[in-house]
Order: sequence, then C-alpha cells, then structure tokens
Amino acid sequence: MADVVTGVEASAISVLKRAVEMDTARRFDESLVCYQEGINLLLQVLKATSDQSKKERYRKKISEYMDRAEQLKSFVIETKNAGGSHEQIQIDDNATGFGMEKLFSRFMTEFLTEIEIEDPYIRAHHQICNLLRFCEVVVKSQCSVKEIRLLTGRDEYPDAQMQQQQKLNQLKKSLLSHGIEFNWSFHDSLHDREIRFNTGWIVKIGRGLDIYKASDNKFSIGSSDLDLRPCHKTTVDIFHTKSINKTNDDTS
Repeated sequence: MADVVTGVEASAISVLKRAVEMDTARRFDESLVCYQEGINLLLQVLKATSDQSKKERYRKKISEYMDRAEQLKSFVIETKNAGGSHEQIQIDDNATGFGMEKLFSRFMTEFLTEIEIEDPYIRAHHQICNLLRFCEVVVKSQCSVKEIRLLTGRDEYPDAQMQQQQKLNQLKKSLLSHGIEFNWSFHDSLHDREIRFNTGWIVKIGRGLDIYKASDNKFSIGSSDLDLRPCHKTTVDIFHTKSINKTNDDTS
C-alpha cells in the first residue's frame, strides 16, 4: 500500500510541476488541466495518509493549487467569452469622467505582464505626461507587468527630439525603480493608435493617449485630476484578439 501511495505522490508532483511550467509559459488552458489532475492525485494521497503532519502539508498544498486553478478557470472562461465582444465608447467634446483609471484599470489583472503602446504622438511635453499618467495606473494596479514597449514618432526639430529622448529616459529610470522595463522605438510613418495587453485585449483610441484638453491654469479643476479634465471628441474601441481570430475563421 505504501508503494502505491508513493507512486501516486510522485505522479502528483510530476503533474503539478508541469502545471506550474505551463502557467509560467502562459499556456493557461493546459496548465488548468494539469492543476486539476494533480489536485485529484494529491487528494488520493491525502486520503491514504495517516501521518497527521503530512496530511496538514498536503491540505495546505492542495488549497494553494486549488486557489490558482480557480483563478485560471475564471481567466480562461473570461477569455473565451471575450471572443465575441466589442465595446465602443464615444467621448464627446468637453466630456469629463474619462481619466486613465476609468479607461484602463480593468485590464490591469494579475495575468498581465507586457503592454505595447503604438501612438505616433508621444512627443510634446503634455503627450509624454499622458503616457506618464498611464504608467502610474499600471504601477498602482495589482498586475504583474514587467515590460512596457512604446512605438511612436519622432519630433521633426532636433532640440525637441533631444527633449523627447530625455523625458522618455527619465520615465524609463522611474519605471525601472518599480521593476518595470520601459523601451521605445521610433517609426516615421506610424498611423495606428492602440494599446495592446498580452492578455489579448486591445484598446484603440482615435486620438491615442492625447485625449485631454490643455489646462492652462494650474489652479483650475481638472488640472491634476484627469477624471475632471475636459476631453477632445474621440472614439474608443475595445476588443479581444480572439474576436479577430474568430472573424478570420468565419471568413476563411
């Protein structure tokens, strides 16, 4: 009997190790299956074990794996359901209530590790400040972002180019102190404006991050709180990569 229990325990360890590897590799569907199989094997071991200290250890590990499996299950279901979703937000001229957290905090989940920003106009001071505000939302969230990548345009004047580089470098240094790598590259003929999260969500904004009107008076309401800052008229489209794949499958 002891040999049987030992064999089942070895199988459980092997399967759960595979679950963690798949989890780390972001192969969540496969990871979930492995977690469920490994948990069932550990339950068998728990039932056949009489040693109370071992039972307590098994219960603790089973609880940890079950919590992770539930998190993955919810994420997998949400991702599958996102395949048919497309949300559009119309922001009217001078509208308020569209701060960075309102627009983006829902995407800052624990499964998020990388963000790509494609915006040709992260050049002027206020545009880089908007990028900074976005990054602050990332830092304040509970997500696991390790890298933010920016593809943008370069200002046409050498002095402005130098200032752009200096400000992006300052942002890079600040983000690194929070454990986030920030890299950027330039493209002269860039047109698209979208933010891609490696959980599959894509946010397209007609004006990119430059949706807020200038606040000339530093002591006016909305100068520091973007929820209260009037916006330019623009459209925000939110969809998931699975919806793109589904559309391609339907038309092929």
